Amino acid sequence: MPEGSELATVAEVHENGSVLFTASNSFDMAEEIILVPCEDAVTDGGTPDEENTGGVRAWINRCTHEAQRFDTGRGVPMRDGAIICPKHGSMFDACAGDCDNGMAAGTTLPDVDVTVADGAVYLTDDEYSFDHLGGIDDGDDGPSSTSHVGF
Repeated sequence: MPEGSELATVAEVHENGSVLFTASNSFDMAEEIILVPCEDAVTDGGTPDEENTGGVRAWINRCTHEAQRFDTGRGVPMRDGAIICPKHGSMFDACAGDCDNGMAAGTTLPDVDVTVADGAVYLTDDEYSFDHLGGIDDGDDGPSSTSHVGF
């Protein structure tokens, strides 16, 4: 088992199409990160290639063009192995992170290191520490208060 936090299984990522989680970066700032299926990392027999992250890649959850979130709580929009920016339609290769169309053409998504072992995906990037599954605001009930006034 690799050092790092277990995030999901490869099967969950492939079945759900994506997994969203939050991690703190080296500046102690929360970042949303997406796990997406990467078909290039699957062998011809249809099984994940363990040396190539087992059919899963991790990217920061925002377009390089305008910091638009890919996963807004409903999963990552994808088509034909590409992550689609929901704002302008730029498409990023799910395996390489490269974009060759739209407003983000010529850019590459910032990647996050993950490792697959025994069918599980682990966060193994030294720049990040796992906070929780879901987006930054998920599970945040806001400030506690005894006031009857709600905001």
